[in-house]
Amino acid sequence: MKRWLLLLLPLGFVGIALFFYQGLSRDPSQRDSALMARDFPAFSATTLRDEERQVNESLLRGEVTLVNVWGEWCPACKQEMPQLLALSDEGIRLVGVNYRDTREKGKEFLGEYGDPFEVNIFDPEGTLGFDLGVYGAPETFLVDAGGVIRYHHKGYISPEDVQNRILPEVEKWR
Repeated sequence: MKRWLLLLLPLGFVGIALFFYQGLSRDPSQRDSALMARDFPAFSATTLRDEERQVNESLLRGEVTLVNVWGEWCPACKQEMPQLLALSDEGIRLVGVNYRDTREKGKEFLGEYGDPFEVNIFDPEGTLGFDLGVYGAPETFLVDAGGVIRYHHKGYISPEDVQNRILPEVEKWR
């Protein structure tokens, strides 16, 4: 009986170690969004450029929209701006979420790097970002004409991502 216990103890330890190793070795950016195929979360916020203008989730109904979560403090957001400008030039509707930023810094960023967004939702406390499950900027959500999230891109959108992921997803839901 003691020999079985001595054998079970190391086997149990190895099992627990493998369980933790597997969980810690996964790339969190590859996780699926819990909001996939669900309505865009309800929100009410002002816009970055006009603190008197209130917008809500109805802004995202009627047309396929890419919702990009960005911040002035985010180096990858600066890198992906040329791709977002190109998508806007192709007639794809973009709405920004200025995440955990100040109005002044957000406006300066857009002045320097360009503004591909039809509207920028101002989210200084990160409340909408939290409701979307954002863990870092940039993140982009494709919302169909009915206001349902259909695709979630985590991280920087590269030129290859535009061709291989973003455009095919937009076309699928148009």
